[in-house]
This record gives sequence, structure tokens and C-alpha cells, in this order.
Amino acid sequence: MLSEMFSEAFMQRALVMALLMGPFCALMGVFVTARKLSFFSETLAHSSLTGVALGFWWGLSDPTLTQILFSLVIAFGVIWLKENTKLLTDTIMAVLLSGSVAVGVVILSLLKGYRGELHRYLFGDILATGPAQVWFAALIAGLGSCFILFKMRSLILLTLNAGLAQVSGVRVKVLNYLFLLLLTFTVALSVRLLGIILVTALLIIPAAAARNVTTNLRRHIVVSVLMGLISGAFGVMGAYYFDLPCGPLIVLTAIALFILSVGFHSIQKLCKQG
Repeated sequence: MLSEMFSEAFMQRALVMALLMGPFCALMGVFVTARKLSFFSETLAHSSLTGVALGFWWGLSDPTLTQILFSLVIAFGVIWLKENTKLLTDTIMAVLLSGSVAVGVVILSLLKGYRGELHRYLFGDILATGPAQVWFAALIAGLGSCFILFKMRSLILLTLNAGLAQVSGVRVKVLNYLFLLLLTFTVALSVRLLGIILVTALLIIPAAAARNVTTNLRRHIVVSVLMGLISGAFGVMGAYYFDLPCGPLIVLTAIALFILSVGFHSIQKLCKQG
């Protein structure tokens, strides 16, 4: 049965995509959760629906480019509004999220031939991943991982205290922009994996689960990446064996790991008290 799965080209691509983006999203998630950017990633994910709709409207067979570009517009829109208005960040994100989703739904409702595509982008369709998307994911995951590892100390300082990071010589504004740019690409690519509805889960859940069972940042990163890897691999293989939707199964695997981590943390806490 396993040999049959690996003999299918679409399954090979799906598994490679999951093994690339699962660990990378989990790595990003460590800093996303620590910097309280979960709602920001959710805003990017939902706004990408308009990018997809625009791509179809302009006649593109693959709207990945317009999806990424529109997500970048929203990301930098959040930053600009935060710097130039008195609005709170969560208010800005709520306005942009609801507005962009509304625009996307209206455009898709006018494109009657593309209504079937809405389900694919809402809930993911990793099995339809093409070779170009796999290579692009490999590029983003590779470069992104190198960036995080190379800038690890600066990112940790920025996460703990932006003022301290500034005093220590970190170019805070530039690093912020680069991290948000990388997060935007990550979310846009992960829509193919999990869909708009579930994409934030792969950023948040492995990192949250790892936080329950680790005591320092280095272990937190390692365990989070491992959980992202397990979630992606088990989700794709489980979808093949049980004929279930792949994206939700990846998320449910991550949820199962989170529940186990909560149990482990509770037992560990009881042992210390005893």
C-alpha cells in the first residue's frame, strides 16, 4: 500500500510539499506566537481570497502570484495604518480582513465559472500541487529557514524587547519588514496546503504544543519543527489511506499532538508538586 502511494506523482508532490511547509510553518510559528502575530497571519490568509479572485478575473490559470501580491498589499497596509493612524493594530486587521474577504466573495460571485475553485482555496487542495509550486515552496522554506537561523539572535531580542534590540544595534524596522514579508509568503503558499480557513493552524498549533513540553527557546524550535513535520507527513498519508480531506487531517494531527503535549505538561506539573 505504501509503495502504491509513492508511485503516484501527485502523492509524491503532496508529500514533499507537506514535508517542506509543515516544518517551516512550525519554525515561523515559534516567533509568530511569541510576537502575538496570530491574528496578523489570519488576516493575511483570509485576504488572500481576494488575490485568488483577482487572478481568476484576469484570466490566470494559477492565481498564486496575485494571491501573494494582494497579501503583501494587506500586510504593508496594516503597517502603514498602524504608523499613520491612532487605530489599534487588532482594529486595523479586523477592518482589512473583513473588507478584503467581502471584495473577494463579490468578485468570485461574478465569475460563475470559478465558483468550484472557492472550495479548493477555502479548504486546501495539496493533492493538486504542481511541480512549480513545489519548487517555489522549497525556495521559500530554504531561504526563510536560513534567514531565521542567521538572524536568530536579533529576532529573539526583537521578540523580547524592541527597545533593547534597537540599543543593541538591531535594525528593528528593517527586520520587522523582512519577517512580515517572509510571513506573507509563508501564509500565501500554505493556502494550497490547508486552505484559507485552516492555514493559521499550522503556524500556531505546533508552536503552542512545543511550548507545553519545552523549557528553552532552542528546544522549543526543535520540537515545534518536529511536530510540524509529523503533522504534514501523517496528514498526507492518512488522507491517502482513509480517503479523507488532506488539509483538515493535517490540522487534526497537529491538534492530537497538542492534546498530548497538554497531558504531558499536566503530568509533569503533578510530579513536581508531588
